[in-house]
Amino acid sequence: MSDIAAQVRELDAADPLRGFRDEFLIPPHGGGEQHYFVGNSLGLQPRAARAHVLEVLDKWAAEAVEGHFSGDTAWMDYHRLVRDPLARLVGALPEEVVAMNTLTVNLHLMLASFYCPDARRSVVLMEAGAFPSDRHAVESQIRLHGLDPAQCLVEVEADQPDGTLSDEAIARAIAAHGPRLALVLWPGIQYRTGQAFDLARIAALAHAQGARAGFDLAHAVGNLPLALHDAGADFAVWCHYKYVNAGPGAVAGCFVHQRHGNAGLPRMAGWWGHEASTRFRMAPEFVPAAGAEGWQLSNPPVLAMAPLRASLEQFERAGGMAALRAKSERLTGLLERLIHERLADTLQVVTPADPQRRGCQLSLRVAGGRERGRALFEHLRERGFLGDWREPDVIRIAPVPLYNRYAEVLALVEEVERWRSA
Repeated sequence: MSDIAAQVRELDAADPLRGFRDEFLIPPHGGGEQHYFVGNSLGLQPRAARAHVLEVLDKWAAEAVEGHFSGDTAWMDYHRLVRDPLARLVGALPEEVVAMNTLTVNLHLMLASFYCPDARRSVVLMEAGAFPSDRHAVESQIRLHGLDPAQCLVEVEADQPDGTLSDEAIARAIAAHGPRLALVLWPGIQYRTGQAFDLARIAALAHAQGARAGFDLAHAVGNLPLALHDAGADFAVWCHYKYVNAGPGAVAGCFVHQRHGNAGLPRMAGWWGHEASTRFRMAPEFVPAAGAEGWQLSNPPVLAMAPLRASLEQFERAGGMAALRAKSERLTGLLERLIHERLADTLQVVTPADPQRRGCQLSLRVAGGRERGRALFEHLRERGFLGDWREPDVIRIAPVPLYNRYAEVLALVEEVERWRSA
């Protein structure tokens, strides 16, 4: 056995999280299991998810409408079952978070409350190359206010050779547009490059200019330790189908800082956002619930929330994000090291080398251009190594600490070596 193979074997044997892999359903490949490196797109299914969904179905079958009110999992307050562990996951107070809707719906709800342009402040600042749904949402909200996106949407271009953004570029852009700036909308992690950002710093820069700061944390929640309350974000939105493993199209999450919870902000109102104690009086006046729950529109999608319960229970048992992050840094660090040592002539790592500026994901470009990159991507997929492709030329590989092993990282590198030598 080679030195690296022995090292990898020892790492897997000593891994305190190694037992969690068995709690997931790994897609098959050939006579074995697929090497699944695409939890940044859709996390694997926790085995416990089925039991939680069946619990809801059985309650529905046995109790029908009475299921809203009976037992510890009454549907009336089902969203409260995930509130506290979700708050711990994102570093928030319980009243600052709510699981509801899907990511872009929540983004629109937050923009309706936190993007309030006037004659002086109308600019939204975001990164160039943002995930398209975010840009679509922002542009449409600007138009809903009767404004022109060409004048009110500012996109900060990457200023570093690998397509990433320096802190200085972000700060310069915020300062340059400060007098006209209404909102800074920024990702926790840029989806294509895998670059992580300092949320507290960005929020402070925005607030210093009199603007608000909101974050899309789709690639950060369940991936990085977060402290949304302390960071001072005005709002944040995210999905749960990536690193939080709650299933395709899973119910999403939303954070509203405590200082805004009872501030009388404009909002898109719905019945379930009405304070619970008087909701069933059916009065015409809307009285919002305190905190993030006041932004709810409709009653919770209980069947969709059931897998989220299963997933959050896993995060709690794993020791939270501190334990997961420790393994994540070792997993991704091993992949980066092996690429530099053995594949430097084949793969370029686009993602920042500093572990504090990235999460699980490494974004890779293949020497020789796009067609050669696609060829490697297809080769890996055919042999059971699944990452994902992002145009124009990036392969994203995300070793996830809850279910990926160090041996899989080595196996991936060895497979790329075989492709290169073919």
